Amino acid sequence: MSPRRSYRGDVSDARWRLIEPVFASWRTVRTGPGTAAGVADLRGIVNAILYVSRAGIPCECLPPDFPSCKMVYDNCAKWYVDGTIQQVRDLLRDRARCAQGRPAASSAAVIDAQSAKTSAKVAETSQGIDAGKKVKGRRRHVATDTLGLVLGVIVTAASVHDPTGGKRVLDELAHRTPA
Repeated sequence: MSPRRSYRGDVSDARWRLIEPVFASWRTVRTGPGTAAGVADLRGIVNAILYVSRAGIPCECLPPDFPSCKMVYDNCAKWYVDGTIQQVRDLLRDRARCAQGRPAASSAAVIDAQSAKTSAKVAETSQGIDAGKKVKGRRRHVATDTLGLVLGVIVTAASVHDPTGGKRVLDELAHRTPA
């Protein structure tokens, strides 16, 4: 088999060395029949996720030299559910803060919200109307640190008020942050 072609958005060797331990520890937790074959190429799966994200394409449109769409989708979904993706985000955010001469843990947060229209294909139950902006859709409630790095995001119906959404973002941050 010929080596895989490199793509512009692939994880560099230096960045992979930084995040690979998170994925390696995830792999050691997974045991049982059929699990080894499904996670053989973790770096390839990460590269495929980045390719889909950056190109804005469906997973089914991945070039053939990436792992299968099913493998990429399944592992990405598992990583979101079990917190692996969040561990990588936290690691990279802490690293960026330290590079700026700041402590890894943020001592302050900025919270804001933005309403956005949704497409006609979005279920009515997940939409609402932001009466102030006259927007039917959803609202993003975002918490960032003082450098603008994302700490947490909650997506709600546009009818959810800022104090309610802000409290939910803070609850998420409190749940993830050690006391």
